[in-house]
Amino acid sequence: MRRSLSIAERNPMEMDASSSPDTSSDSSQRPVLEGERVFFVPYRWWKEGQDALAAEEDGGGSTSAIVYASSPCNAGPMKIITNMFVSDLVFNLKQRGDLSGRLEGNDCEVSGRDYALLTEDMWLQTLNRNDFSKSAHNSGNLVEDSKLEVYPLRLRLSVMRDSNQLTARITKKDNIPEFYKRACKIFSVESEPVQIWDLSGQTASFFMNDKIKVPKDFQRQADQEMLLELQVYKVTDSVKSKSEGRKEDVMVQQSRLASSSNGSLLTNGSTCNTEVDSSSANSFISVMGGSYGKSASLGLLGLQNLGNTCFMNSAVQCLAHTPKLVEYFLGDYSREINQHNPLGMDGELAVAFGELLRKLWAPGRTPVTPQLFKSKLARFAPQFSGFNQHDSQELLAFLLDGLHEDLNRVKHKPYIESKDTPGRPDEEVADEYWANHLARNDSIIVDVCQGQYRSTLVCPVCSKVSVTFDPFMYLSLPLPSTTTRTMTVTLLSTDGLSLPIPYTVNVPKYGKCSDLIQAMGTACALRDDEKLVMAEIYSHRIIRYLEEPSDSLSLIRDDDRLVGYRISRDSVNLPIVVFMHQRLDRHCLTGQITSNWKAFGLPLITCLPNTCNGSDIHHLFQKLMVPFLKPAEEKVHGLDDDGNDRCQKGSEASETSSLDTEGNDSNEKPEFCPQFRFLLSDEKGVTKDVTINVDSALPVTDTCRRLHVLACWPDALIEQYDINHLSNLPEVYKSVLFVKRPPESVTLYACLEAFLKEEPLGPEDMYCPSCKMHRQASKKLDLWRLPEVLVIHLKRFSYSRFVKNKLESFIDFPIHDLDLSRYIARKTGQFYYYKLYAVSNHYGSMGGGHYTAYVHHLGENRWYDFDDSHVSPISEDKIKTSAAYSG
Repeated sequence: MRRSLSIAERNPMEMDASSSPDTSSDSSQRPVLEGERVFFVPYRWWKEGQDALAAEEDGGGSTSAIVYASSPCNAGPMKIITNMFVSDLVFNLKQRGDLSGRLEGNDCEVSGRDYALLTEDMWLQTLNRNDFSKSAHNSGNLVEDSKLEVYPLRLRLSVMRDSNQLTARITKKDNIPEFYKRACKIFSVESEPVQIWDLSGQTASFFMNDKIKVPKDFQRQADQEMLLELQVYKVTDSVKSKSEGRKEDVMVQQSRLASSSNGSLLTNGSTCNTEVDSSSANSFISVMGGSYGKSASLGLLGLQNLGNTCFMNSAVQCLAHTPKLVEYFLGDYSREINQHNPLGMDGELAVAFGELLRKLWAPGRTPVTPQLFKSKLARFAPQFSGFNQHDSQELLAFLLDGLHEDLNRVKHKPYIESKDTPGRPDEEVADEYWANHLARNDSIIVDVCQGQYRSTLVCPVCSKVSVTFDPFMYLSLPLPSTTTRTMTVTLLSTDGLSLPIPYTVNVPKYGKCSDLIQAMGTACALRDDEKLVMAEIYSHRIIRYLEEPSDSLSLIRDDDRLVGYRISRDSVNLPIVVFMHQRLDRHCLTGQITSNWKAFGLPLITCLPNTCNGSDIHHLFQKLMVPFLKPAEEKVHGLDDDGNDRCQKGSEASETSSLDTEGNDSNEKPEFCPQFRFLLSDEKGVTKDVTINVDSALPVTDTCRRLHVLACWPDALIEQYDINHLSNLPEVYKSVLFVKRPPESVTLYACLEAFLKEEPLGPEDMYCPSCKMHRQASKKLDLWRLPEVLVIHLKRFSYSRFVKNKLESFIDFPIHDLDLSRYIARKTGQFYYYKLYAVSNHYGSMGGGHYTAYVHHLGENRWYDFDDSHVSPISEDKIKTSAAYSG
């Protein structure tokens, strides 16, 4: 129940009591008037004053009172609160007498645990009688001195329906910690009952009848709660008094918080024209102002790292400093816990989070250990179990959804069938969708964090338009620089005219192989009569060809190696030979030198004629290797007097003799280069132990159009060729290969525009009811309804089949005036401005990063860095970093 009698709102140290009826002609028993205070004193102290007054006046009369006997709160509606909020002091007060009867002091047993409620006049009268002998001064000075011994104590009283019983609750959030500790000593009813004599008539106004005047905003409900502030005097306990300077610090802190809370509480989500309700603001001020000045400000406690739980600590600190959620969870939210929601967690997650938030806002300096919250999290979300690093945004999304389901006010969700929207105004349809959503979802999370966007799908064939309005709890914005991807591909010729050349191109990040082929064709000036054969290289062999243009580029990792072979279109239908290289690798083992063949270098491919033999293989390989020949060592390789390669000439002669059956009858054999040896192999480079001789027939058939050949390199030839060109194959992307440029200036508005930009969907993502089949439609999102607290997530992490990447771009975001007015499709004339109050940061890489949180503390009016258990101030100009992940 969130309504309360604002008795202490005008002055934290005084009480405005509602007037109660005068039930006795005795002047000492008149009702408390507005502006007066109610005093809580030992009953014996008051009784001694009354006895002294009766002796002086030679007699005395009885005094009208309501006597309450205390008992532990172990049954009824308060049992839930007692079990959940063990830090609150809760007990029952049951009447032993009422206003119609007069109880004499001797009629009830009186002990040291009896106390009285007095009006200010009664307190002054008893003060003058009891303490007159202790001071030679006048009563005015005596009263001033006694006021220094008075301290305030706030109780929340609720009246049980059709009962003469009150339930009292004393909370930490309503009282200064020192006074709360004293209250725990005074009202420890578990060990010994307390008896309270109400001589002020104040509690009479809490019981409903036709003769009692009650405040206008007081509802006749069983769970109504009233805030009553007592002035405690002469009540002893084991806690020593603190200096009055602490009270002054509290007053200064409350005054400063009140001034800083005027106007809108603009978090990362309040609209510009939304004013804060005064009662809500005062409630929040009382939460944040109940501390001992600057030295012990509330809400500045860190969270212990339990082992890679920095992601959890960062997200929790952001939520725990959301003003609306702080006010909610520090209040009485037990009645909104939904233990019967099949989508919820029996209310356990909400209770665990509420208790953790209360600990974070409790006085003290010791960091909080979130062990219980972590265990609940692991129980209901096994993906967060253990002590591995996780994504703080994933946790935040789960936590918001889980808190919503645990606190959903809708106990029985109605079934609502969505209606078709053709021809109806968007405003009407959106309101209907939102009403249907609220009929099934109603919680503090929906009130504060949920908005609505419009989704428009258009069929590319029949132009059918489908419009839906869906709720959202956060916005996941892409970074504009992530829409493209830099890829490096090494281009090789198939005619032996050039060395391998690496090309770096930009392609759509989520593009297809056809995009890469097109970009490479432009970069290398591919002619119309040429085509590219793209392949992926691993362990010196081709492991796959990129033959399907629609394959996604996300399947290619940054550390993969790609090559492109430039082939004439006239040779497309010809068979292909793939040359792989191996050399002798010698090493010493157990004193003996052993050698084995080891693969190295880039595979080379070229086209074969339809009919060929071993001599063609020799000739084609020599032709492909010409660009790799070292110029200074050409003589070693063997050149004739005209500078021509004798091996090549021999190959050409061989080719002529093999293709021309009517060649000359000369017995002179062509001169071949004897050093290379060629073996047939499979696509994995495993030899078949079949040597390809000059006159060998080649096993090329219509069903097998690719011939794989191993070229065995002797040591002598390795010295004659520059094999570094064969061995240096760059990765698809390696940051050290590129010159580091200044970070691009990317604004948060640009990220939002990328999010709202129309984009194509997958081929099977939309079923067109008009075409009666799946179509690759286009999708457009528009913001329609914004929440009070807007959670924005920057999509820095990309996930593919093989790897996870992080983008370290700097995003420039406003801290005070994020204006989203022009991005709202629903034109209402309102302006939407947001103020940043929390940022979740991620430092490092995906595998070994660290999370922190920057939080703006409303009470201190400054930013703090929450790094697990360490909390330190930070200047506002350091809030913007490339580590910002969500906020």
